[in-house]
Amino acid sequence: MPLLGFLLLAALFPFLPLGSRAEFLLQIAFFTLVAGIMALSWDILARSGQVSLAHAAFYGLGAYGYALLLKAGLPWLLAMPVAALLAGGVSLILGAVTMRLSGMYFAIATLAFTEVVRTIIQNLPESVAGGATGLLVPALLGGNSRAQYFLAWGLLAFTVLVSLAVRLTRLHFAFAAIRQGEETARVLGVSIVRFKLLAFFISSCLAALAGVLYAGKTFFINPLETFSLANSIAPLTTSIFGGLYTTLGPVLGATVLRVAEELLHNSVKNGYLVVYGLVLMLSILWLPRGLMGLRRNKKHGGDL
Repeated sequence: MPLLGFLLLAALFPFLPLGSRAEFLLQIAFFTLVAGIMALSWDILARSGQVSLAHAAFYGLGAYGYALLLKAGLPWLLAMPVAALLAGGVSLILGAVTMRLSGMYFAIATLAFTEVVRTIIQNLPESVAGGATGLLVPALLGGNSRAQYFLAWGLLAFTVLVSLAVRLTRLHFAFAAIRQGEETARVLGVSIVRFKLLAFFISSCLAALAGVLYAGKTFFINPLETFSLANSIAPLTTSIFGGLYTTLGPVLGATVLRVAEELLHNSVKNGYLVVYGLVLMLSILWLPRGLMGLRRNKKHGGDL
């Protein structure tokens, strides 16, 4: 199974002879794993037909929640899941408010929500959340790069298991029915509200865990970068590039795009964003089903 092969290769990566650039390469690999978590978490929500631009909000809530919980005295091992659950609780509120919206209107509402959260965090007293300046975060696992990498790998593996659980249970059929049409799903006896909220909750908790990893790795967070639009757009484009509604697709897309971005950044210098954008645009045009579409052309059947 390609997915298991990818996870095994990722687990062995820190033990490869990386030479003098080991720390640098390990950092790139770490943030590639974080990108994979973000992409897969977004895809889980998209399976229920909800195209959200609020992922930066939950990513940021995870980062800030983790930092503030540490500040309050909680150990990191407890602060991490609590921060994720708090973000999930907020997602239930957002989901309930936007339940009647769909398509472009839902996307705009979730984007506005991200801006609201960013503004609130930015205007909190500096003594609480650092204000616009930002907030220092204790180094995750004492700053040990290899330990941080394996934690990120573990959380990606957990995200993969959640994705497979969604895909291989009746949740898959419920989400697919809602995505195809809510009226049809309702006739089939699917509880629209319950399943859409569940998708939102799962997705936001996983995105918050990615935010925790980011905060613990960079040692510093600020509202402008943490809640940036890029953090909402990247999971969307990565999932589309890799292949929507699959488990391997978003992870594969995150890996290819993150590595390509780094290579272009080092070779094309200031113009790498233009080249990166062109490559991504052409890929989406020529691969409407993403990288997983190449597998479908060779092998029919369901993809994980």
